[in-house]
Amino acid sequence: MDLILWRHAEAEDWVEGCDDLERSLTPRGEKQAARMAGWLDRQLPEATRILCSPARRCEQTALALGRKYKIRPELAPDGTPEQLLEAALWPASRVPVVIVGHQPTLGATVAQLLAMRHGSCPVRKGAVWWIRNRERDGHAQTMVVTVQSPDSL
Repeated sequence: MDLILWRHAEAEDWVEGCDDLERSLTPRGEKQAARMAGWLDRQLPEATRILCSPARRCEQTALALGRKYKIRPELAPDGTPEQLLEAALWPASRVPVVIVGHQPTLGATVAQLLAMRHGSCPVRKGAVWWIRNRERDGHAQTMVVTVQSPDSL
């Protein structure tokens, strides 16, 4: 199974008293999302499932890809790695799954899947971590396929 974790692109700063879910992408964030979406679109099979946090900045990031996606409340900023992996059907999904979400959940998910000691891994705004689970010689393996930042594309 391929699991593609895509952090939302740069968003407006949170202002006290405002709803965090309503924050929008900045103009720079819109460019980051478009750049990463162009790269992803060339890599992803048509059958890829795309799941998105209900936060406006995540929806705007997902929209840049130009494919159908589903909003999943468990991918909101307060979601857990366990909820993310359950939504993605990890590791059993037969199709690749893109998750458009938030830090620290994405970084904690990367750390969990790769057995990192610190329990979290930095994921830059707009970046993608592509992780694959496969079976080799009767053993499950989890590996990093690629890590891409919109600034390097």
